[in-house]
Amino acid sequence: MAKLRITQVRSAIGQSERHRGTLRALGLGRIGRSAEHEESPALAGMLRKVRHLVKVESA
Repeated sequence: MAKLRITQVRSAIGQSERHRGTLRALGLGRIGRSAEHEESPALAGMLRKVRHLVKVESA
């Protein structure tokens, strides 16, 4: 499976608790912080929820 690098580019302030929880589950929480994850259907669903807050690129 491919690895993806997810970087938070927008603040979670003003977002719903579910969006903030999704960012925490991804290992993010601060603008500029990055995390690498294996591509999976679960990860795709999480990224769909917070796509306005993160930047995704292949690692």
